[in-house]
Amino acid sequence: MVSSHPFGIDFGGSGIKGAPVDVQAGDFAGERHRIETPQPSTPRAVAAVFAELLSRFPDSTGAVGVTVPGVVRHGVVESAANIDKSWIGTDADQLFTQATGREVHVVNDADAAGLAEVTYGAAKGHQGVVIVTTLGTGIGSAIVHRGALVPNSELGHLEVDGHDAESRAANSAREREELSWHQWAQRLTAYYRTVEKLFSPDLFVVGGGVSKHSAEFLPLLDINTPIIPAVLRNRAGIVGAALYARTGGA
Repeated sequence: MVSSHPFGIDFGGSGIKGAPVDVQAGDFAGERHRIETPQPSTPRAVAAVFAELLSRFPDSTGAVGVTVPGVVRHGVVESAANIDKSWIGTDADQLFTQATGREVHVVNDADAAGLAEVTYGAAKGHQGVVIVTTLGTGIGSAIVHRGALVPNSELGHLEVDGHDAESRAANSAREREELSWHQWAQRLTAYYRTVEKLFSPDLFVVGGGVSKHSAEFLPLLDINTPIIPAVLRNRAGIVGAALYARTGGA
């Protein structure tokens, strides 16, 4: 049966995952499929994977939302901290629309997760300033106020104690340096205190794979702002991308 549900694609370093999304329920409307990320992961190589992925869902006809781990301004990718440098300057909306024959809208990966958590997850219904941070290879961030996204905040690159924040406080730093939860919590405290000073948020939401261990480190943080774990976890990127596409990338 043909479905007009929007389709969400989460583009990551190791895998590209996608599924149609029921934006009323905030969940997948069909089975999620995954394809290995091509190496090198150039825009055209990734576009070919997107086309293959969408071909597995012949009954899906809605708009397509795609997450990208970089700054995205009006469909153009402007940074590539953890992906192939050839992404910089690429009009990804146009490239993917041509490659797939579908209306495609590209969004920063953390912004997609933030939209999903505010619309359906941990911060649903919250009317204040919510900052969603994803702790993984780097630190992604999304600022949302009363449901409206302020895109491309890139708060993982704030300078904290003379260092790029994500180089010391991302989950990859915890793993690389074999930090205990207490040691990592000290670095996270310094990071979140810096964000507090700049934005005075009403709520922090912590996503990324490590959020499933939130009971190990969130109680150790010494900050003033309430901080809670994300709910959608690995579904957030796909769901948020589809939601972004449904609104026409606005």
